[in-house]
Amino acid sequence: MIFGALEAGGTKMVCALGKEDGTILEQISIPTKTPEETIPFIIDYFKDKEIVSLGVGSFGPVDVNKDSDMYGHILDTPKTAWKYYDLLGNLEKELNVPIGLDTDVNGSCLGEITFGSSKGLDNVVYITIGTGVGVGAAVNGQLLHGMLHPEAGHILLRQHPQDSFAGNCPYHGTCLEGLAAGPAIEKRWGKKAVELKDVDKVWEIEAYYIAQALVNYILTLAPRRIILGGGVMHQKQLFPLIRKEVKELMNGYINTKEIKDLDQYIVPASLNDDQGIMGCIQLAKLALQG
Repeated sequence: MIFGALEAGGTKMVCALGKEDGTILEQISIPTKTPEETIPFIIDYFKDKEIVSLGVGSFGPVDVNKDSDMYGHILDTPKTAWKYYDLLGNLEKELNVPIGLDTDVNGSCLGEITFGSSKGLDNVVYITIGTGVGVGAAVNGQLLHGMLHPEAGHILLRQHPQDSFAGNCPYHGTCLEGLAAGPAIEKRWGKKAVELKDVDKVWEIEAYYIAQALVNYILTLAPRRIILGGGVMHQKQLFPLIRKEVKELMNGYINTKEIKDLDQYIVPASLNDDQGIMGCIQLAKLALQG
């Protein structure tokens, strides 16, 4: 059987074919333009591939509540051309196969717990820090949904004592995304993150914000592991700084075996940046199972 996978990001759309074991057979990437420009290309790609089902991990916010009248629609996105677009409905109409839908970060979380180094763990948080900050979570082996889905990239933080940056989020200013996403780094320092890799202060401040967020996730969701992905986390020097800050912020409050071994608790993504597509393959498998 061949499964279709669509990682529908705000910047690019990745279309892929995969096997049950998560093997990616082929994949292509196109820029995310308007729905009228983008969706016909996606449909043309999948239409003659004889896929048995499709898994979609979408940028958000997106309605993932199957009981909602807006199920499968993109919601109040700043990408105005996609606002209230019926992504799921239009794909179903043209492709006529079962489709599984979730957020792109929940998809990445699913990829990691199904095929990655966190396989078999029931409670995991996955965070991507790049153009924005997105958080996906598995709780008791199920991807976390509720009123909507986690939007934990927008939790509010206290500012670093040496940081006067007003924040880059148009909604919240100094939320995690507003302080720690790639565009926030560039706006604060006047250079892209990759050009600042040797400036220690940049990463001390970055780690301070990420660690605050992780402590909040630890105290609310009690994950067995936290996975950090996305372009900013390619700066590997962040990991020891984040672990050190988490330990200091936790201040001895929790002493589980996981917290005692932060090197194995706060970890990088394990699937060579394919965790999103592999998660979409798993979404397709689950959709086929009904």
